[in-house]
Amino acid sequence: MKALEEYVRSIPDFPEKGIIFRDVTSVLQDADGLRLAVDTMEEKVRDLEYDVVAGPESRGFIFGTPIAYNNHKPFVLIRKKGKLPCETVERTYDLEYGQATIEMHKDSIKPGQRVLVVDDLIATGGTTEAMIKLIESLGGEVVAVVVLMELAGLKGRERIADYRLEAAIVYPGK
Repeated sequence: MKALEEYVRSIPDFPEKGIIFRDVTSVLQDADGLRLAVDTMEEKVRDLEYDVVAGPESRGFIFGTPIAYNNHKPFVLIRKKGKLPCETVERTYDLEYGQATIEMHKDSIKPGQRVLVVDDLIATGGTTEAMIKLIESLGGEVVAVVVLMELAGLKGRERIADYRLEAAIVYPGK
């Protein structure tokens, strides 16, 4: 089996010149790559005790659900505003150009539950920070964040420095 990094397709100058886009679809499209990604992320947090796995659409669903399933934990959806049918709580955060709002069902996290956040990527950390604050607004305790890829040059780790962050792959640049 190849190393996990070998399953990630790197596309230079996308979406703009000077950026190397790390494409997660190449991992998902390979059965060995997908298995290795999920297993590696799960191994990074094997020592943790948690009650719930939470992840954002859409790639947090892809990686979070099998981790929840393998550990017999519930999975909580974090979605873009307007996508959930029941009463929600929301968090708006800044993007490079504009804002975004994410939400969760109000009853998805119980006070005191220990939550593992799973996503495909951390870059600047804005989305991750918003997810953490959303979970905490419901009384949950974020015990760690685990991602497939970290773009270390964008300093997302610094933005969530008070939380444990595990990455299966760390790219030093942007």
